[in-house]
Amino acid sequence: MPSISIFKDFIKDKGLRWTPQRQTILEVFSNIEEHLTAEEIFQKVVIADSSIGIATVYRTMALLTEAGLAREGINFRGKTTFEPSYLKGHHDHLICTQCGKILEFEHPLIEKYQNDVCRIYDFHLQYHRMELYGVCKECSLA
Repeated sequence: MPSISIFKDFIKDKGLRWTPQRQTILEVFSNIEEHLTAEEIFQKVVIADSSIGIATVYRTMALLTEAGLAREGINFRGKTTFEPSYLKGHHDHLICTQCGKILEFEHPLIEKYQNDVCRIYDFHLQYHRMELYGVCKECSLA
């Protein structure tokens, strides 16, 4: 898993120790295909290693985000969520305010228009995050 070597190098550069707990959290997190809170990640991590505490998960998720291996988002209840970002292209999110489902999407016109706006204002875009909140198809039919 290439993300392990990236994270190990990042940890070393920060003067921190590489631990089995950090490796377990990275391995569990790397296999997640959804947007989860640190608490939800913790629930999956303790299955792999019951000695890992929630504080270790919080600290490791902050490090993974700083290393560029995780991306933060906000769910419909205002909690921070995480998704793996290693080798994952840019995308935006549709968030259901009733069930919390998060759908990922890309649209070339959104990318074009944001670049147009940046050019007009001579603004150098580093990144952006778009989250659209509403009701998914399943919830609207219920």
